[in-house]
Amino acid sequence: MKSSFLFRSRILLVLVLIFAALNIAKLFFVQIVQRNFYADLTSRQYSTPPANIFERGNIYFMRKDSTLVSAALQTTGFKVTINPTKITDMENAYNLLSEVITISRDDFIAKASKTKDIYEEVAHRLTKEEADAISARKIPGVFVYKEKWRFYPGGNLSSQSLGFVAYKGDKLAGRYGIERQYNKELSRMNGKPYVNFFAEVFSNINKAFFEDGTKEGDVVTTIEPSVQSFLEKELSQVQEKYQVDSIGGIIMNPKDGSIYALGVKPDFDLNDFSQVKTSTFSNPLVENVVEFGSVVKPLVMAGALDAGVLTAETTYNDKGSVIVEKHEIFNFDKKARGPNISMQEVLSQSLNTGMVFVEQKLGREKLRDYLLGFGIKEKTGIDLPNETGGLVSGILTSPREIEYANAAFGQGIALTPMAMIRALAALSNGGNLVVPHVVQKIKYNDGTEKEMTYTTTRAKIFPATAEEITRMLVTIMDTALQGGLAKLERYSVAVKTGTAQVANTEEGGYYTDRHTHSFFGYFPAYDPQFIVLLYAINPKGVSYAAQTWADPFLKITKFLLNYYEVPPDR
Repeated sequence: MKSSFLFRSRILLVLVLIFAALNIAKLFFVQIVQRNFYADLTSRQYSTPPANIFERGNIYFMRKDSTLVSAALQTTGFKVTINPTKITDMENAYNLLSEVITISRDDFIAKASKTKDIYEEVAHRLTKEEADAISARKIPGVFVYKEKWRFYPGGNLSSQSLGFVAYKGDKLAGRYGIERQYNKELSRMNGKPYVNFFAEVFSNINKAFFEDGTKEGDVVTTIEPSVQSFLEKELSQVQEKYQVDSIGGIIMNPKDGSIYALGVKPDFDLNDFSQVKTSTFSNPLVENVVEFGSVVKPLVMAGALDAGVLTAETTYNDKGSVIVEKHEIFNFDKKARGPNISMQEVLSQSLNTGMVFVEQKLGREKLRDYLLGFGIKEKTGIDLPNETGGLVSGILTSPREIEYANAAFGQGIALTPMAMIRALAALSNGGNLVVPHVVQKIKYNDGTEKEMTYTTTRAKIFPATAEEITRMLVTIMDTALQGGLAKLERYSVAVKTGTAQVANTEEGGYYTDRHTHSFFGYFPAYDPQFIVLLYAINPKGVSYAAQTWADPFLKITKFLLNYYEVPPDR
């Protein structure tokens, strides 16, 4: 009997050991081999996702009185879905739906014919009245659900700068502009998920859900909607009048870099862009470089003034052309002005030969240092995606004198419009390089706000130099632009035009029949509140930038002075 008991005990022990071994193996399999699967399953057991309704923070324009105006927001409506397995009569279902909304019969029948599917979406963005009318018809297999979507009240207004929200694969996020740049702040968890009490107590799942390091909020821009609308209207008129390939403009506070308006044409409707070319979505103001030509001349002249190698009264003999390393450089009209032509006249008449004289006085190294000091090679740091740096290789390492001579009148160096206005702003503000920006603050959901800060750096010129070049640019406005007829008696305005050949990127060299016309100005000149940069690539039927841009610039200037009630300075 004792041997029988020992036998049974040994059998039981073996069974226990086998059971324990199986459990250990299972634990190994669960915790090691399939750890990720069960962790995900456990997480889903603990938390219940909210309804799949798209939520996102708002973007605001800001009026001059700091009133906020919606630029991008969520709007609510309804969508129609079908369960093909529940539809008893496809034709009847279509006919009943088409009594309320316009839908494609072919598309509806194609979706309703998917008898192995249980969910197809057939219509979006319905009003409550439409949704109620469809629900009242009680069509078998047809359902109405609430939905939200992104809405842009301005339509085309500031389209490239705002950007939009779209899917990439299965991920919905900001794809361009501010929507992309501030996607983390604008994105929302679709409501807070329910978390099991025991999971919250015994795990760190709550931390995983709610401590992602980014606070949700709304974005408040520096863009003033009335100014933006006015700028875009002027751009559209110039685009239509001269059939330009592309056109753009920026209005900025030169003291702190706040951008009141920035626009390009062609643009697109932010609420309906399915048929728009992808290239139109990008923002050439920060992504494309341009050879601006003569608007670069004040930067070079400022460098020469700052270095003390000449003054506004320094003269030279203008023969209409000058030879540099066997290359002949002409004035725009190939005419000579003769002896005793001052540096003021070099800027007023935009003489290329005079700028070669300036470059030779300044020297290669100082020319390079001053231009780089204006940030023409750098990215500006603007809070928009995909910014491009300048192309200035010709003045970095080239031993050829012609590269520096060309750069002196703005040829052979290319930079973005945003970098151009930043460099020119340094002439107006005493020599400071500001950071252009389109966002002023973030309004967080917890009630706090974050004012955005941007660091200003110094260009190489002294404040006295900036004041001297400003006087020269004001003289252009008062005596040269439109023969002096453009002068504003009660306001000082500093201006410069630019006409440049368009580079042939495929074959090298420059097109002889394509030009870029640019124009910049700031005002009131000695305490400026605004700087404006305008450009048009390949305008048709017009030869010079002053013809293209003088009138639009004057309209913009007068509008800003009146709208902001700027007091006269003279």
